[in-house]
Amino acid sequence: MLNYNVKIGLCPLRRNTTNRPAKTFLTWVSAEERGHRFVNYIKEKYTNENVTFVDTEGLGINDLIFDDASAAAAAERFKAEGVDAVLIINCNFGNEEAAADLAKAVGKPVCIWAPLDDEYYVDGMRPTDSQCGSFGLSRQMQRYHIPFSHIISCEHDSEEFDEGFTRFIRVSCMVKNFTGLRIGQIGTRPAPFFSVIWNEGELMEKFGIRIIPFNYAIIQNKFNEILATEFEEIAKFVKFFKENYKYDEMTEVQLDKMGAAVILFKKLFEENKLDVMSGECWTAFPQMFDGFCPCAVYGVLNDLGYIVTCESDIHVAMTMALLRSASLGKKTPFLGEFTVRHPENKNAELLWHCGPFPLSVKAESGIDSTARLVNQREWFRGKDGTYTVARIDQESGNYMVLPMICKTVPGPQTHGTYIWGEFDDLKKVEDRLFDGPYIHHFCEMEGDYRAEFKEFCKYCPNLSYDDSVEK
Repeated sequence: MLNYNVKIGLCPLRRNTTNRPAKTFLTWVSAEERGHRFVNYIKEKYTNENVTFVDTEGLGINDLIFDDASAAAAAERFKAEGVDAVLIINCNFGNEEAAADLAKAVGKPVCIWAPLDDEYYVDGMRPTDSQCGSFGLSRQMQRYHIPFSHIISCEHDSEEFDEGFTRFIRVSCMVKNFTGLRIGQIGTRPAPFFSVIWNEGELMEKFGIRIIPFNYAIIQNKFNEILATEFEEIAKFVKFFKENYKYDEMTEVQLDKMGAAVILFKKLFEENKLDVMSGECWTAFPQMFDGFCPCAVYGVLNDLGYIVTCESDIHVAMTMALLRSASLGKKTPFLGEFTVRHPENKNAELLWHCGPFPLSVKAESGIDSTARLVNQREWFRGKDGTYTVARIDQESGNYMVLPMICKTVPGPQTHGTYIWGEFDDLKKVEDRLFDGPYIHHFCEMEGDYRAEFKEFCKYCPNLSYDDSVEK
């Protein structure tokens, strides 16, 4: 399962100098005061149910890292504690060798921040050159070929720091979950869907992604066993469907199977330690299980934290894992494909699918906000807002991600689950999709996560960020 908890090592850094008197240049006392103040502030403000920290207390001199030995000690602690990322706080000028050695040893995303140099004495002396030293740190990282993030030199309690550090936390969660991603594959792709073809060996070689396949003999056996034995658990999900949807007669006769399918997919996730799953849906399932179709089941699973994508689209499953990680699991992505242009708004598009959206994204008002089940497929409009619209795809082994932004607008009511999304220039978007390698399947999630995707690509060298629509 995807893990949205992020542990970050906090490394206050100073220049390796002799101890100098107070109110002179690059003093220990000023660096130490700043280091303790900033570490304490970050731990107090940003520690929560998803984010924890490991500090350097007791290491170096007065908790500050400054040379090879203290950098090695900090790296050892961070690795032993299992940090997912490191923030280097450049407290006066820093030490580029120590910073790069630590980053290389830990091998996790690293961010450099130079707190604003804000202390000046009447004789013209100043105790810090934090921004100046951070440029040296960045050059050493480049020589070591270590990808890194940075936050602009700023006050610790500023909007710039909050935005930069929050983004780094999200990116660290994306990197953590994408590394070694385990994707379940249910059945084969629908026969005519050449568009969703993926290269399993390439995904393993380039990203360490493992595809865990399940043939339908296994699925059928597990499904029938659940139907025959787990009556109480099935009844819980049947109750959920009855209480949260209006449904037709075709759905009513399938409710037990829908409940059994939720249990089936949960078991597959948990027993096989899957992070996401992609399932064939509208060909084999109805034939094997007397008309049963898993569309609404996928939506319920998504809200429970089990991401399942439609139509055997592995690439969109990868994208949904990244999107959810970017929100630290707080928001729920869904698959809404480019379908038809708005009849009146030349920049708006119907982002639609037959009925797998999670119920949590349903619009709160309007005639198309009532949650319905029509032959086991959800019918409702998604809530209004700003959405990231993204997809990973590849051509000849070159993988890229295209994140875009749309804002919902009013549009005609239609069947299935959908939003009408307005882009700055829909023609440019359509041209980009036709140029490839992207297909019409995209996933959406509330919020603007383009910056997180762009930063993530620094740490994923085999994935390039496509900004062609932004230009």
